[in-house]
Amino acid sequence: MQISEVSERFDLTKDTLRYYERIGLIPEIRRNSSGNRDYREEDCGWIAFIKCMRSAGLHIDTLKEYIELYRQGDSTVKARKELLTKERDKLADKIDELQETLERLDYKINVYEKEILDAEEDLMSREEFMAEVS
Repeated sequence: MQISEVSERFDLTKDTLRYYERIGLIPEIRRNSSGNRDYREEDCGWIAFIKCMRSAGLHIDTLKEYIELYRQGDSTVKARKELLTKERDKLADKIDELQETLERLDYKINVYEKEILDAEEDLMSREEFMAEVS
């Protein structure tokens, strides 16, 4: 698969894909006879993993550490699990924080909606009163 197809598939720029390869986040991509990158499904699996982890907030350095551990083999399984567990805990804390923020925003929106409804009811009452008086 060509870089343009992979770029579109994962909604990443070609420059980002090249960067990930250059810094070792994804393995070196084999080249076709013309010298162009030729992505395999295995490569795409790495890209999907990296994109998922980045969207979860993992830093590039953390991902590089994880991949280095992965490349060292089975002896690093415990260290990889600990690294991912630590990042998962950070993400869970962030989700809790975002949930609190969402609840506060919902509260504030409800306050404003109530004020708007109260103002509309007040206006309607005044209009009815004025209609009765006239």
